[in-house]
Amino acid sequence: MSVKHPIIAVTGSSGAGTTTVMKAFQHIFRREKLKPGIVEGDAFHRFDRLGMRARLKEEETQGNKHFSHFGPEANLIEELEKLFRSYAKTGTGKIRHYLHDADEAGPYQQEPGTFTPWVDLPENTDLLFYEGLHGGYADEQHNIAAAVDLLVGVVPIINLEWIQKLHRDKNMRGYSQEAVVDTILRRMPDYINHLCPQFSRTHVNFQRVPTVDTSNPFIARDIPTADESMLVIRFADPKGIDFQYLLSMLHGSMMTRPNNIVCPGGKMGLAMQMIFTPMILRLMDKKRRA
Repeated sequence: MSVKHPIIAVTGSSGAGTTTVMKAFQHIFRREKLKPGIVEGDAFHRFDRLGMRARLKEEETQGNKHFSHFGPEANLIEELEKLFRSYAKTGTGKIRHYLHDADEAGPYQQEPGTFTPWVDLPENTDLLFYEGLHGGYADEQHNIAAAVDLLVGVVPIINLEWIQKLHRDKNMRGYSQEAVVDTILRRMPDYINHLCPQFSRTHVNFQRVPTVDTSNPFIARDIPTADESMLVIRFADPKGIDFQYLLSMLHGSMMTRPNNIVCPGGKMGLAMQMIFTPMILRLMDKKRRA
Protein backbone atom coordinates (compact mmCIF):
# COMPACT_ATOMS: atom_id res chain seq x y z
CA MET A 1 0.00 0.00 0.00
CA SER A 2 1.16 3.51 -0.74
CA VAL A 3 -0.03 7.00 0.15
CA LYS A 4 1.83 8.75 -2.67
CA HIS A 5 1.05 6.17 -5.36
CA PRO A 6 -2.26 4.41 -4.59
CA ILE A 7 -3.30 1.18 -6.32
CA ILE A 8 -6.87 0.04 -7.07
CA ALA A 9 -7.47 -3.54 -8.18
CA VAL A 10 -10.65 -5.24 -9.43
CA THR A 11 -10.43 -9.02 -9.30
CA GLY A 12 -12.79 -11.66 -10.64
CA SER A 13 -12.83 -14.55 -13.09
CA SER A 14 -13.29 -14.12 -16.83
CA GLY A 15 -16.98 -13.63 -17.55
CA ALA A 16 -17.68 -12.35 -14.04
CA GLY A 17 -18.39 -8.78 -15.13
CA THR A 18 -15.17 -7.02 -14.13
CA THR A 19 -15.38 -4.96 -17.33
CA THR A 20 -18.63 -3.39 -16.08
CA VAL A 21 -16.84 -2.33 -12.92
CA MET A 22 -13.99 -0.90 -14.98
CA LYS A 23 -16.47 1.34 -16.83
CA ALA A 24 -17.84 2.64 -13.52
CA PHE A 25 -14.32 3.55 -12.40
CA GLN A 26 -13.61 5.22 -15.74
CA HIS A 27 -16.63 7.48 -15.19
CA ILE A 28 -15.22 8.43 -11.77
CA PHE A 29 -11.74 9.08 -13.17
CA ARG A 30 -13.13 11.28 -15.94
CA ARG A 31 -15.45 13.21 -13.65
CA GLU A 32 -12.77 13.81 -11.02
CA LYS A 33 -10.13 14.57 -13.69
CA LEU A 34 -7.79 11.77 -12.59
CA LYS A 35 -5.15 10.14 -14.78
CA PRO A 36 -4.92 6.39 -14.06
CA GLY A 37 -2.28 3.95 -15.20
CA ILE A 38 -4.31 1.04 -16.61
CA VAL A 39 -3.11 -2.54 -16.11
CA GLU A 40 -4.90 -5.47 -17.76
CA GLY A 41 -4.66 -8.81 -16.00
CA ASP A 42 -4.42 -10.67 -19.34
CA ALA A 43 -1.11 -8.91 -20.00
CA PHE A 44 0.43 -10.94 -17.18
CA HIS A 45 -0.44 -14.35 -18.59
CA ARG A 46 2.70 -16.41 -19.03
CA PHE A 47 1.86 -17.67 -22.53
CA ASP A 48 0.35 -16.15 -25.65
CA ARG A 49 -2.63 -17.87 -27.29
CA LEU A 50 -0.63 -20.42 -29.30
CA GLY A 51 1.80 -20.98 -26.46
CA MET A 52 -1.05 -21.66 -24.04
CA ARG A 53 -2.61 -24.21 -26.40
CA ALA A 54 0.73 -26.00 -26.70
CA ARG A 55 1.24 -25.94 -22.92
CA LEU A 56 -2.26 -27.31 -22.32
CA LYS A 57 -1.53 -30.28 -24.60
CA GLU A 58 1.80 -30.84 -22.85
CA GLU A 59 0.17 -30.78 -19.42
CA GLU A 60 -2.57 -33.19 -20.55
CA THR A 61 -0.01 -35.70 -21.84
CA GLN A 62 1.54 -35.61 -18.37
CA GLY A 63 -1.85 -36.30 -16.75
CA ASN A 64 -2.64 -32.75 -15.65
CA LYS A 65 -6.11 -31.91 -16.98
CA HIS A 66 -6.55 -28.81 -14.83
CA PHE A 67 -3.87 -26.41 -16.06
CA SER A 68 -5.52 -23.00 -16.52
CA HIS A 69 -5.10 -19.22 -16.42
CA PHE A 70 -6.74 -19.30 -13.00
CA GLY A 71 -3.61 -20.87 -11.51
CA PRO A 72 -0.29 -19.15 -10.75
CA GLU A 73 1.74 -21.42 -13.05
CA ALA A 74 0.09 -19.89 -16.13
CA ASN A 75 0.69 -16.32 -14.98
CA LEU A 76 3.60 -13.97 -14.29
CA ILE A 77 2.70 -13.58 -10.62
CA GLU A 78 6.18 -12.40 -9.63
CA GLU A 79 6.22 -9.73 -12.36
CA LEU A 80 2.76 -8.48 -11.35
CA GLU A 81 3.84 -8.20 -7.73
CA LYS A 82 7.00 -6.35 -8.84
CA LEU A 83 4.85 -3.88 -10.80
CA PHE A 84 2.64 -3.18 -7.78
CA ARG A 85 5.63 -2.81 -5.44
CA SER A 86 7.47 -0.61 -7.93
CA TYR A 87 4.46 1.62 -8.51
CA ALA A 88 3.79 1.96 -4.78
CA LYS A 89 7.36 3.21 -4.26
CA THR A 90 8.07 5.25 -7.39
CA GLY A 91 4.87 5.62 -9.43
CA THR A 92 6.45 3.71 -12.31
CA GLY A 93 6.65 0.15 -13.62
CA LYS A 94 6.62 -2.07 -16.70
CA ILE A 95 3.40 -3.08 -18.47
CA ARG A 96 2.33 -4.64 -21.77
CA HIS A 97 -0.96 -5.45 -23.52
CA TYR A 98 -2.55 -8.70 -24.64
CA LEU A 99 -4.14 -8.33 -28.07
CA HIS A 100 -7.43 -10.24 -27.94
CA ASP A 101 -8.65 -9.77 -31.52
CA ALA A 102 -7.83 -8.29 -34.92
CA ASP A 103 -9.13 -4.84 -33.94
CA GLU A 104 -6.72 -4.65 -31.02
CA ALA A 105 -3.84 -6.22 -32.92
CA GLY A 106 -4.15 -4.05 -36.06
CA PRO A 107 -2.46 -0.87 -34.75
CA TYR A 108 0.50 -2.93 -33.52
CA GLN A 109 0.78 -4.94 -36.75
CA GLN A 110 0.77 -8.16 -34.74
CA GLU A 111 -1.31 -11.31 -34.72
CA PRO A 112 -4.29 -11.58 -32.33
CA GLY A 113 -3.48 -13.57 -29.22
CA THR A 114 0.01 -12.07 -28.81
CA PHE A 115 1.58 -9.59 -26.39
CA THR A 116 2.94 -6.14 -27.13
CA PRO A 117 6.52 -5.37 -25.97
CA TRP A 118 7.05 -4.30 -22.35
CA VAL A 119 6.98 -0.52 -21.90
CA ASP A 120 7.08 1.93 -18.99
CA LEU A 121 3.83 3.18 -17.51
CA PRO A 122 2.85 6.69 -18.61
CA GLU A 123 4.42 9.39 -16.46
CA ASN A 124 2.63 11.39 -13.76
CA THR A 125 -0.33 9.06 -13.23
CA ASP A 126 -2.53 9.74 -10.21
CA LEU A 127 -3.06 6.06 -9.41
CA LEU A 128 -2.71 2.54 -10.78
CA PHE A 129 -5.85 0.66 -11.84
CA TYR A 130 -5.73 -3.13 -12.34
CA GLU A 131 -8.53 -5.32 -13.69
CA GLY A 132 -8.05 -9.07 -14.00
CA LEU A 133 -7.77 -12.46 -12.35
CA HIS A 134 -5.14 -12.01 -9.66
CA GLY A 135 -5.35 -8.55 -8.11
CA GLY A 136 -5.90 -10.14 -4.70
CA TYR A 137 -3.56 -13.11 -5.07
CA ALA A 138 -1.40 -14.29 -2.16
CA ASP A 139 0.60 -17.40 -1.31
CA GLU A 140 3.67 -18.27 0.74
CA GLN A 141 6.02 -16.52 -1.71
CA HIS A 142 3.91 -13.63 -3.03
CA ASN A 143 1.35 -11.21 -1.63
CA ILE A 144 -0.09 -9.01 -4.35
CA ALA A 145 -3.15 -8.14 -2.24
CA ALA A 146 -0.97 -6.46 0.40
CA ALA A 147 0.17 -3.85 -2.13
CA VAL A 148 -3.38 -2.78 -3.05
CA ASP A 149 -5.04 0.22 -1.42
CA LEU A 150 -8.56 -0.54 -2.67
CA LEU A 151 -9.34 -4.14 -3.63
CA VAL A 152 -12.71 -4.89 -5.23
CA GLY A 153 -14.18 -8.34 -5.91
CA VAL A 154 -16.75 -9.05 -8.62
CA VAL A 155 -18.41 -12.40 -8.02
CA PRO A 156 -21.71 -13.42 -9.63
CA ILE A 157 -23.12 -16.59 -8.11
CA ILE A 158 -21.51 -19.52 -9.87
CA ASN A 159 -24.48 -20.51 -12.09
CA LEU A 160 -24.79 -16.94 -13.37
CA GLU A 161 -21.05 -16.77 -13.98
CA TRP A 162 -21.24 -19.94 -16.08
CA ILE A 163 -24.20 -18.60 -18.08
CA GLN A 164 -22.29 -15.39 -18.83
CA LYS A 165 -19.21 -17.32 -19.90
CA LEU A 166 -21.20 -19.73 -22.08
CA HIS A 167 -22.95 -16.92 -23.91
CA ARG A 168 -19.82 -14.81 -24.35
CA ASP A 169 -17.60 -17.62 -25.61
CA LYS A 170 -20.26 -19.11 -27.89
CA ASN A 171 -21.64 -15.90 -29.36
CA MET A 172 -18.59 -13.65 -29.40
CA ARG A 173 -15.75 -16.12 -29.80
CA GLY A 174 -17.43 -18.90 -31.76
CA TYR A 175 -16.65 -21.73 -29.32
CA SER A 176 -18.89 -24.78 -29.09
CA GLN A 177 -20.80 -25.45 -25.89
CA GLU A 178 -18.73 -28.61 -25.32
CA ALA A 179 -15.50 -26.60 -25.53
CA VAL A 180 -16.75 -24.01 -23.03
CA VAL A 181 -17.91 -26.70 -20.60
CA ASP A 182 -14.51 -28.41 -20.88
CA THR A 183 -12.87 -25.09 -20.00
CA ILE A 184 -15.11 -24.64 -16.96
CA LEU A 185 -14.28 -28.14 -15.72
CA ARG A 186 -10.57 -27.68 -16.34
CA ARG A 187 -10.49 -24.42 -14.39
CA MET A 188 -12.50 -25.60 -11.39
CA PRO A 189 -9.62 -26.67 -9.07
CA ASP A 190 -7.76 -23.39 -9.70
CA TYR A 191 -11.00 -21.44 -9.26
CA ILE A 192 -11.51 -22.99 -5.83
CA ASN A 193 -7.86 -22.82 -4.71
CA HIS A 194 -6.70 -19.51 -6.19
CA LEU A 195 -9.67 -17.28 -7.04
CA CYS A 196 -12.12 -17.87 -4.19
CA PRO A 197 -9.57 -17.00 -1.45
CA GLN A 198 -9.03 -13.58 -3.05
CA PHE A 199 -12.60 -12.55 -2.24
CA SER A 200 -11.82 -12.86 1.46
CA ARG A 201 -9.08 -10.23 1.03
CA THR A 202 -11.17 -7.64 -0.80
CA HIS A 203 -12.33 -4.37 0.74
CA VAL A 204 -15.64 -4.48 -1.15
CA ASN A 205 -17.37 -7.38 -2.91
CA PHE A 206 -20.14 -7.14 -5.49
CA GLN A 207 -22.13 -10.31 -6.03
CA ARG A 208 -24.99 -10.38 -8.55
CA VAL A 209 -27.75 -12.85 -7.70
CA PRO A 210 -30.43 -13.56 -10.35
CA THR A 211 -34.08 -13.65 -9.31
CA VAL A 212 -34.97 -16.05 -12.14
CA ASP A 213 -34.31 -19.80 -12.35
CA THR A 214 -30.70 -20.59 -13.25
CA SER A 215 -30.71 -24.15 -11.88
CA ASN A 216 -29.29 -25.57 -15.11
CA PRO A 217 -26.97 -22.90 -16.54
CA PHE A 218 -26.05 -25.08 -19.51
CA ILE A 219 -29.49 -24.79 -21.12
CA ALA A 220 -30.13 -21.10 -20.37
CA ARG A 221 -31.20 -19.25 -23.52
CA ASP A 222 -30.56 -15.78 -22.11
CA ILE A 223 -28.36 -14.11 -19.53
CA PRO A 224 -30.54 -12.80 -16.67
CA THR A 225 -30.73 -9.03 -17.04
CA ALA A 226 -29.73 -6.52 -14.38
CA ASP A 227 -33.42 -5.93 -13.67
CA GLU A 228 -33.82 -9.66 -13.06
CA SER A 229 -31.08 -9.60 -10.41
CA MET A 230 -30.23 -8.32 -6.97
CA LEU A 231 -26.82 -7.03 -6.01
CA VAL A 232 -25.20 -8.02 -2.71
CA ILE A 233 -22.51 -5.56 -1.61
CA ARG A 234 -20.23 -6.63 1.23
CA PHE A 235 -17.82 -4.28 3.02
CA ALA A 236 -14.87 -5.83 4.84
CA ASP A 237 -14.83 -2.86 7.23
CA PRO A 238 -18.18 -1.05 7.53
CA LYS A 239 -16.67 1.80 9.59
CA GLY A 240 -17.04 5.07 7.76
CA ILE A 241 -19.66 3.76 5.30
CA ASP A 242 -22.79 5.93 5.29
CA PHE A 243 -25.32 3.13 4.98
CA GLN A 244 -28.26 5.45 5.68
CA TYR A 245 -27.29 7.61 2.71
CA LEU A 246 -26.84 4.58 0.44
CA LEU A 247 -30.23 3.16 1.49
CA SER A 248 -31.93 6.48 0.77
CA MET A 249 -30.28 6.92 -2.64
CA LEU A 250 -30.54 3.32 -3.87
CA HIS A 251 -34.29 2.81 -4.18
CA GLY A 252 -35.37 -0.69 -3.13
CA SER A 253 -32.20 -1.42 -1.16
CA MET A 254 -31.96 -2.97 2.29
CA MET A 255 -29.38 -4.10 4.82
CA THR A 256 -29.13 -7.83 5.50
CA ARG A 257 -26.11 -7.78 7.82
CA PRO A 258 -24.14 -5.01 9.54
CA ASN A 259 -21.67 -4.97 6.62
CA ASN A 260 -24.03 -6.04 3.78
CA ILE A 261 -26.36 -3.99 1.64
CA VAL A 262 -28.63 -5.44 -1.06
CA CYS A 263 -30.00 -3.38 -3.94
CA PRO A 264 -31.66 -3.98 -7.33
CA GLY A 265 -29.21 -5.18 -9.96
CA GLY A 266 -30.03 -2.24 -12.22
CA LYS A 267 -28.49 0.08 -9.62
CA MET A 268 -25.04 -1.51 -9.93
CA GLY A 269 -23.38 1.35 -11.80
CA LEU A 270 -24.90 3.99 -9.53
CA ALA A 271 -24.00 2.03 -6.39
CA MET A 272 -20.38 1.68 -7.50
CA GLN A 273 -20.00 5.37 -8.23
CA MET A 274 -21.61 6.36 -4.94
CA ILE A 275 -19.44 3.95 -2.95
CA PHE A 276 -16.10 4.40 -4.72
CA THR A 277 -16.09 8.13 -5.44
CA PRO A 278 -15.55 9.13 -1.77
CA MET A 279 -13.05 6.28 -1.32
CA ILE A 280 -10.99 7.47 -4.29
CA LEU A 281 -11.22 11.11 -3.21
CA ARG A 282 -9.88 10.10 0.21
CA LEU A 283 -6.94 8.34 -1.47
CA MET A 284 -6.28 11.45 -3.57
CA ASP A 285 -6.50 13.71 -0.51
CA LYS A 286 -3.92 11.60 1.33
CA LYS A 287 -1.73 11.65 -1.79
CA ARG A 288 -1.84 15.45 -1.96
CA ARG A 289 -1.10 15.80 1.77
CA ALA A 290 1.90 13.46 1.40
